[in-house]
Amino acid sequence: MYVCMSNLSLSSVSDASGCSMIALLHTGAAKFPQNLLPRARQAVCSLLPAGVFEGYSSIVSRKLASHGFGASMAAMSSFPPQRYHYFLVLDFEATCDKPQIHPQEIIEFPILKLNGRTMEIESTFHMYVQPVVHPQLTPFCTELTGIIQGMVDGQPSLQQVLERVDEWMAKEGLLDPSVKSIFVTCGDWDLKVMLPGQCQYLGLPVADYFKQWINLKKAYSFAMGSWPKNGLLDMNKGLNLQHIGRPHSGIDDCKNIANIMKTLAHRGFIFKQTSKPF
Repeated sequence: MYVCMSNLSLSSVSDASGCSMIALLHTGAAKFPQNLLPRARQAVCSLLPAGVFEGYSSIVSRKLASHGFGASMAAMSSFPPQRYHYFLVLDFEATCDKPQIHPQEIIEFPILKLNGRTMEIESTFHMYVQPVVHPQLTPFCTELTGIIQGMVDGQPSLQQVLERVDEWMAKEGLLDPSVKSIFVTCGDWDLKVMLPGQCQYLGLPVADYFKQWINLKKAYSFAMGSWPKNGLLDMNKGLNLQHIGRPHSGIDDCKNIANIMKTLAHRGFIFKQTSKPF
């Protein structure tokens, strides 16, 4: 898309190819090797009169915005590239009571597929799960999670849900070895304790992609310098964000995690794996 060559004045530029190069650097940023972009921009600037690159940069941005490219450009340029193509935000809800029942069983299984370049949600996996050891939810569990008995009765077992997760991962291209993705949870409990514990109890294997993750609490503490004792509530407060939905709703908690991640990324934070290898 040679926006510069079509409707923009080239009176200030001695070489029209320079203008095309500016447009290419803007429109092709997603395809251009990220490590070469700064040097490419510097090379173009050195060939143009002082101030031309900056002037045409803003003109090209306005021109692209008129063609509907504004939001994607802003998303690409407003924060540094992440180490992963996708973040898979996950937050289980499980059977519970006071005193705690054993074993606990997953009853809500939500995943949000977050694009690592734009930090926007691209796809959602969300299923409720039928508990089998304690099939009747306790009043405490319903009050805490908002999940009522009718939402889990007749739903697939954990084994069936895990099979559907694998199908969803394949459909989304997440099983491709060239695609880097990692799960993100609010704490280590979901993938260090809950899922492997229930799978062991039921004699089910744990897929390798569940064995590495980012603990958002640790990431937040690295970025902000304080530990969020109250989890999502503290992180939202620390970043001046409104809490989304209902606390302890798995899918709503995932949306809050995604929003916190997007905010930290826009502040320049690079997310890294926090879990230790199994």
